[in-house]
Amino acid sequence: MTSQTTLTKEGGESLTPGQPPSSDGLKAGLKNRHLSMIAIGGVIGAGLFVGSASGIAAAGPAILVSYALVGLLVVFVMRMLGEMAAASPNSGSFSAYADRALGRWAGFSIGWLYWFFWVVVLAVEATAGAVILESWIPAVPQWAWALIVMVVLTATNLASVASYGEFEFWFAGIKVVAIGAFVVIGLLAVFGVLPGSDNPGAGFAHLTDAGGFLPNGAGAILTGVLMVVFSFMGSEIVTLAAGESEDPRRAVTKATNSVIWRIAVFYLGSIFVVLTLLPWNDKSITEKGSYVAALDSIGIPAAGQIMNVIVLTAVLSCLNSGLYTASRMAFSLGERGDAPKAFAKVNAKGVPTAAILGSVVFGFVAVFFNYMWKDTVFLFLLNSSGAVALFVWLVICFTQLRMRGILLREAPEKVTVKMWLFPYLTWATAAMIVFVLGYMLYDDANREVALLSVLVAAIVVSIGVVLDVVRKRKAAAASVSG
Repeated sequence: MTSQTTLTKEGGESLTPGQPPSSDGLKAGLKNRHLSMIAIGGVIGAGLFVGSASGIAAAGPAILVSYALVGLLVVFVMRMLGEMAAASPNSGSFSAYADRALGRWAGFSIGWLYWFFWVVVLAVEATAGAVILESWIPAVPQWAWALIVMVVLTATNLASVASYGEFEFWFAGIKVVAIGAFVVIGLLAVFGVLPGSDNPGAGFAHLTDAGGFLPNGAGAILTGVLMVVFSFMGSEIVTLAAGESEDPRRAVTKATNSVIWRIAVFYLGSIFVVLTLLPWNDKSITEKGSYVAALDSIGIPAAGQIMNVIVLTAVLSCLNSGLYTASRMAFSLGERGDAPKAFAKVNAKGVPTAAILGSVVFGFVAVFFNYMWKDTVFLFLLNSSGAVALFVWLVICFTQLRMRGILLREAPEKVTVKMWLFPYLTWATAAMIVFVLGYMLYDDANREVALLSVLVAAIVVSIGVVLDVVRKRKAAAASVSG
């Protein structure tokens, strides 16, 4: 093996830039095509298909500005994360970097919060998928469908990282093709050149013909931001998966550089098509969903069932990636001593079995809560994890501010992806995230989510700080006795 510059993190464990840590036991089973599709599909969640109608109803055509603002935020955050991940790919991604740059308490806190977010998402997506499957085969009860999809995707993740990658390649591929086709067909209909279309094609007129571009005022843009921000969660998954790929640095660099066009096409492009095919206040958007309403307006037969298939694919993709992401974060936490040691063990195929099973067990429990105590226990879990995406992005900002200097001192040649206008744009991004969190506290519909999320985060951070103090005291006592 050729000699390489090694980044040594607190505690003595080494991180070799450009490769996953050799001590972790994970296998490089993801091919470049897997990573490419994971990166592209990572920004297309079920929330885009299901939640866009409520955003349109709240902000009208101005929801495009809301999506653009959040998209810009995600581009900046991914650029920062890409800078660190390209220099030192790691299965713990931003949690491992926060561990090193900000302290053990930070890596512990954001790692467990992120794990908590995804295991709650498992329950949400399993239930969403079960609703669709039950509508097709009502003989099987909804809870059984949720159990089936959880078991199948758990088996996929337990088999090997390559099987996860293969499933996600096809799930994401269906989402990408569907959105791409929707944008192309929709634009043809918008300009009245789609053969056989039932939509007369109003061009850009619908953006202003129902009360103007800002029918509910400029403040609705911020309301829209709160409604769409969480549908972008998942774009960072590729930086966790890079540690198990054939060429981590190339995969991260490619994913980081392509995030702009991915958001522009899949989010802004598809929402633009909906808003130009129909007036924003058309009742069918809220009754049927934005994409089904748009397809119906064109005259696509069985639009509802077509969209159900696509949404189910998005749900399965989210479940698949959610379980993978939660397990790899649990693995990384175990490896760093912040979770049970069993989580850091892998089998002969390089699969962290205990981390996967530990994550899915909590997911099963959350599914049970969703059916038994949906409006109490599960609602608490859902609300208390609601703002974690923003916490993660904020920690990435502060981590990158410190890691840039560390990387330049220890391995400057590895900093191949750089955050633009550093450190000013990093600080501006952090300020924007803090503003969004503050606005959540101001907004009646989001105040409870913000408060519960802050409460849970404060508890986890407190535990992390206490554990950090205990570790340091033990280390000091050991050095004195030694």
